[in-house]
Amino acid sequence: MRLILLGPPGAGKGTQAQHLVAKYGIVQLSTGDMLRAAVKAGTPLAMMPSTFWPSGALCPDDVVVSIVEQRIAQPDARKGFILDGFPRTVPQAEALDRMLARHGIALDAVVELRVDEEALIRRIESRIAEMQKRGEPLRPDDNPDVLHRRLTAYREQTAPLIAYYRDHGMLRSIDGMAPIEQVADAIEEALNAADPKPVSKPEPKPTPKPALKTSEPVSKPASKPSRLIQSD
Repeated sequence: MRLILLGPPGAGKGTQAQHLVAKYGIVQLSTGDMLRAAVKAGTPLAMMPSTFWPSGALCPDDVVVSIVEQRIAQPDARKGFILDGFPRTVPQAEALDRMLARHGIALDAVVELRVDEEALIRRIESRIAEMQKRGEPLRPDDNPDVLHRRLTAYREQTAPLIAYYRDHGMLRSIDGMAPIEQVADAIEEALNAADPKPVSKPEPKPTPKPALKTSEPVSKPASKPSRLIQSD
């Protein structure tokens, strides 16, 4: 199973990715994690300006595709993978398609988690209030203004990408605002519909040709003996 998860920040991609990893025995591939690992391993990415990592937002497309290509070649990714955070634009999707085609690999589906942005903002505001009440430290992205900017960026970058995969017949849109279990069930149902099990059809029987009608034998009259003409 080879998938792409699309959805804005707070849509629950991480939760659903963990469910898919456990169910199908595949790996979740985050471009941010892959870029950080490449830098730590001392690959040529370590020589790049720090603005290219760790988020990967400004990293050149060919570099990210190269990192993804190396990662999916590893043994744990051969059974399948979930791409999280890549592609983000149509050019990136096209570059990914070319790379996968070189390796004879095809995506099974692209799952989009649709959400209500205003509901997401209210959700994070409620979470911030609860964390502050408990005296817990806030993360940098636990901020409605930050989330609003990230949602705007996602909408601007990803709207064409959603249309791209829809045109290719690969997009499966799921209501990400439903309870977690319902979202997981909807994703599984969409994946099963995307990859139906083949049904063996019986070989068609040849249509018998109509038998030729034979008429009763007609008795031929006995031929009369020919008269021999005697020559002089």
